[in-house]
Amino acid sequence: MKRARLRKQKPAIDRKLLGVTLFLTFVGIIAVADASAPQALNIFGDKFHFLKGQLVWAGVGFIALLVAAKINYRFWEKVATPVFGVCLLLLIAVLIPGVGARFLGARRWITLGPVPFQPSEIVKFGLVLFMAKFISKKAPSIWYFLPVVLVAALVMIEPDLGTTLIILAAATIQIFASKINLFQFGGLGILGVIAVALLTVTSPYRRERLFTYLESARDPLGHSYHIRQVLLALGSGGLFGVGLGQSRQKFLFLPEAATDSIFAVIAEEIGFIGALILLFVFAFFIFGALKIVKNAPDTFSQFLALGICAWIGGQVILNIAAMTALVPLTGIPLPFISYGGSSLVMVLFATGILLNISKFTTHDK
Repeated sequence: MKRARLRKQKPAIDRKLLGVTLFLTFVGIIAVADASAPQALNIFGDKFHFLKGQLVWAGVGFIALLVAAKINYRFWEKVATPVFGVCLLLLIAVLIPGVGARFLGARRWITLGPVPFQPSEIVKFGLVLFMAKFISKKAPSIWYFLPVVLVAALVMIEPDLGTTLIILAAATIQIFASKINLFQFGGLGILGVIAVALLTVTSPYRRERLFTYLESARDPLGHSYHIRQVLLALGSGGLFGVGLGQSRQKFLFLPEAATDSIFAVIAEEIGFIGALILLFVFAFFIFGALKIVKNAPDTFSQFLALGICAWIGGQVILNIAAMTALVPLTGIPLPFISYGGSSLVMVLFATGILLNISKFTTHDK
């Protein structure tokens, strides 16, 4: 009787992962409302301008999460190749004048009516999906690197080094976990490091960022201004913070306060202890995703979940590392938290796929 009842039970999603996703998104909405208010008031005369946009995108993102959680993950294996093809077309389209929108010297957006979106955010999913199918079909290992190189090259042309690093990190982790020949992996890894180094030193903008990182006191009102304001925010927060809503750096001192630098505003207001708690919440999300990876029912779902985990986890690590001056500033949003529709919707959509895979995990939760 007990066994019969178990068979009738519908598979359940990972509620802990869903709960932490809801919490992080709620924290992000509050943080955007707080950090963006001075800039929104200055530009639009409405301190809630960015909050309204984030609420809309959070709503769209949760619809995407619910839909993805309902769709059987095996569907994505069937459409992996056309999805990847569309991603490549979007990356090419964003480089075409009149199609891709230029902002701050980079072509990273396509505008559909009043709605701009970043193709590179969609590409993160498209690539990890395509790699998961490639690996599950046991294709020759040398071919794993071709789609990665192609996507990375197109994203670098925009230029967007931060997104390129996330794409490379996620795909590299998938390839390494596929038990590729270590000599092939090491050799191509060295070539990749050399390529990134060359692209960095040959670009005046990226080279200046590297020099600024190596010598942060250099040009304090110019190239070093951003990181110095970030460090001022972190230092001002101290152990317990200056209080919610009391950040000083958000008053047009800190660049990108609601997007790439939002962690600095959060740390200033809730201090080291509060920021540490937020990091523990992110760690809980990542370890929950890794649990799904470990117990995934087949190779495709395992590598898809691994790619999503590496993408979101890598983005968290890179953003926090940049905000604490452990690496040069890269312009990467903090998942679930930073203002931005494309990033929030795609991260929530990918989490929905993780939740669907969790229904079929092979061990008890």
